[in-house]
Amino acid sequence: MDVLKRLARFLDRPLFPWKKLIIGFSVAQYLFEGFLGLRQYQVLQQKKPPKVLELEVSKEVFDKSQAYGRAKAKYAMFNGLYGQIQNIAFYQYDVLPKLWAWTGKLLLSFAPARFTGEISHSIIFILSFIVLHQVLSLPSSIYHTFVLEEKFGFNKQTPQLFVTDMIKSNLLAVTLVPPILSAFLAIIQKTGNNFFYYLWLFGAGLQVFMITIYPIAILPLFNKLSPLEEGKLKTNVEDLAKKLEFPLHELYVIDGSKRSAHSNAYFFGLPWKKHIVIYDTLIEKSETQEVVAVLAHELGHWKLGHTTRLFGISQIHFFYLFSLFSVFVNNSSLYADFGFTKTHPIIVGFLLFSDVLGPMDTVIKLLMNILSRKYEFQADAFADKLGYNAELARSLIKLQIQNLSTMDADWMFASYHFSHPILSERLKALNWKPTQKVEETNKAGDKSYAEAVTTGRDEL
Repeated sequence: MDVLKRLARFLDRPLFPWKKLIIGFSVAQYLFEGFLGLRQYQVLQQKKPPKVLELEVSKEVFDKSQAYGRAKAKYAMFNGLYGQIQNIAFYQYDVLPKLWAWTGKLLLSFAPARFTGEISHSIIFILSFIVLHQVLSLPSSIYHTFVLEEKFGFNKQTPQLFVTDMIKSNLLAVTLVPPILSAFLAIIQKTGNNFFYYLWLFGAGLQVFMITIYPIAILPLFNKLSPLEEGKLKTNVEDLAKKLEFPLHELYVIDGSKRSAHSNAYFFGLPWKKHIVIYDTLIEKSETQEVVAVLAHELGHWKLGHTTRLFGISQIHFFYLFSLFSVFVNNSSLYADFGFTKTHPIIVGFLLFSDVLGPMDTVIKLLMNILSRKYEFQADAFADKLGYNAELARSLIKLQIQNLSTMDADWMFASYHFSHPILSERLKALNWKPTQKVEETNKAGDKSYAEAVTTGRDEL
């Protein structure tokens, strides 16, 4: 506590250049990520896949994968620049204090006097901020969905579904933001300088609550979950869960194909009651044992304690985050440098504090990616020990072809951006010895596998 108090006094100095510091951090991060993007772009111009994949993917598939990677890289560069211009404009033209003043007038005009305090004002401010951000990001979102993804055959969304999803997301924000933000601010207002302890407990409880209600109240708004039909796949997955003592409650198929051709599988739920969700596209484009191998990998994360450790790490991160926020919540120089000379809204302080933490979050992201890649190798090895070596390798290769995922990556770019190892690294770790192309061994139909599928997410 004494350390935090001394740090707070040190940082709360008149004329401290917070705005220049935050903008400098933001620009430096953009330039660094642009440098990494250029390194990766050189890799995306290669004409041959890594040696371990030479027998696995056709020249046509590799070329298309490289073209897709380059298209995404260009999009990321211009979208990042667009976002950078927005951030600088927000700060330079004092958009935050102007939005705070406007929402305050709006509240006074329409709300009874007893509802015009800081909490009510903050709720209107954040909802307006969300809408403003959504409007500004709409052009890039439309381009990504209906131009970039459409060009490579990935998009399955219609304009009507796109708009419907956006409306549902906004209604969800209007439903969830007021109670969560009210509790967040009330805890800070009523618990004094030690608010971060209580805020941390609130955050942990909120996580558990959201895990509980997500499949019941939120997921059905966007996707349909159907029980997996009786058959070989269901029997094999249930046998695997029983063997691993996984507390399986229900097996679902999700209609992911209504938005894209992405393939994936995951589990969710409380420690004593888990649900497994399999994308309909994964079932459609994979053999039964390949789907089971994917789930063996996912359940490996659970059996090896990865999910529990990551939850624990997230709690440590929350505590560190809220503890540091206690240093900034009353920082007059921070508020003043961004145009808040008369009022110090807590929620504005939290937004600015999040920007101050940019460099530290970059380091945390790098460390978490390193840990995540380690866990992915361990989950692959777990599935391998269960006897799914060949099936897992084939499923990884098929997903690579479906996704048109990056076949190779610059080591610096991968270290910073990738939470999963690239396919060539995973196949080497599995000691995969290919004998013929996956396209030739596909049993899905008369066409080659590369022709029979489109794309998917490489989240396995």
